[in-house]
Amino acid sequence: MLEFLQNFLTDSSFIPHGHCYLWKPSLVWLNIISDSLIALVYYSIPIILVYFVHKRKDFPFKWILLLFGAFIVSCGTTHVMDVWTLWHPTYWLSTFIKVITAIISLYTAIALLPVIPQALALPSPAQLEAANCQLKLALKELENTQAQLIQTEKMSSLGQLVGGIAHEINNPVNFIDGNIVIINEYTRNFLNLITLYQECDCHLVSEIKASIEEIDLDFIKEDLPKILSSMKVGAERISKLVLSLRNFSRLDEAGKKAVDVHEGLDSTLLILQNRLEVEGNHPDIQVIKEYGNLPKVECYPGQLNQVFMNILNNCIDTLKESIIGCHLLAINAKITGNQQLTTNNPQIRIFTEVLDGNQVIIRIVDNGCGMTEEIKQKMFDPFFTTKPVGSGTGLGMSISYQIINKHGGQLKCVSAPLQGTEFIIKIPILIKSV
Repeated sequence: MLEFLQNFLTDSSFIPHGHCYLWKPSLVWLNIISDSLIALVYYSIPIILVYFVHKRKDFPFKWILLLFGAFIVSCGTTHVMDVWTLWHPTYWLSTFIKVITAIISLYTAIALLPVIPQALALPSPAQLEAANCQLKLALKELENTQAQLIQTEKMSSLGQLVGGIAHEINNPVNFIDGNIVIINEYTRNFLNLITLYQECDCHLVSEIKASIEEIDLDFIKEDLPKILSSMKVGAERISKLVLSLRNFSRLDEAGKKAVDVHEGLDSTLLILQNRLEVEGNHPDIQVIKEYGNLPKVECYPGQLNQVFMNILNNCIDTLKESIIGCHLLAINAKITGNQQLTTNNPQIRIFTEVLDGNQVIIRIVDNGCGMTEEIKQKMFDPFFTTKPVGSGTGLGMSISYQIINKHGGQLKCVSAPLQGTEFIIKIPILIKSV
């Protein structure tokens, strides 16, 4: 090998550069074209690198890119000199440029050595994608937590307000309800006594007879028991409302407890009774209850009532909007004869039954306009609402979804335009221990 190198580098075998190319003109042009193209490509790469460094000001290895660009420029210049020296024997200049290229390339290689570990420590695209997914999940969890905190605080304040009102109303209502019985008994005794006086008509003086005629005593004896009966019914109605408020708030039942689901549904409906009344000439919203024979369900009663409240409120809002909106939608879509339109008969139907012996299913169905697939997909997203600004927070359905998940159950929405909406709640009879 050493002998081969010595023979190769000896002056006797040296042929002047470019001399042999004259024997083959095609070979000369092939070298010219190839060297020119290589130089052109080499010069274009630094332009791209400079543009990249300018746009990515946060790139940590700018100096390496610039150094690499200088190396590529010098390499391209050597190829230019190869073309030049075919006609001009400026070998000292060509050699000097090659020396510069060698120095830059050597410095670049040495400078890259400490950078390699840092570059290897940079996350790969797969790691960046995984980190991005984790950040998205964390953001989603943060949104859910924020929504839950807001709604929990809201419901806590509402529960305290409702519980306080129920307590304050309960005392005077109990007083009225208890005393109506006594007043009724006293009134009956007085009326009996007056009747006895009337039977002894011969002993009544004329002034008493005149007073009896003036106050229309016969009408009073007939109407007074009716008034007392109406007051009794009203007091009982208020007592039921107070009980419903207390059952709904359930301030003393923060933990899980076995309760009657139907009791929670009825309490919620009683609180929403005034919202079921529709203004104008339209009929009120009819609630049809088809309850099955359910056992007591272990749950967080206050939270489950919150789910019922959110869903029923949503159904009521939908039906009130549908009374006008469905008719217009049917006209615009040129749909006729659809039995689901609610203009004349807005309804909410509630079905309950035991499923597979270890779950209960609660279906709340309205016959409103329904919703599109796009809206249905976003139904349980935090802060999503189709209501005007200021009319809704977009938290109710999201929190309801989380509450049912907390119970180990499922909350689904089935809906289509002009086909009504059905909310399906499945919860286990016994909450599984985590």
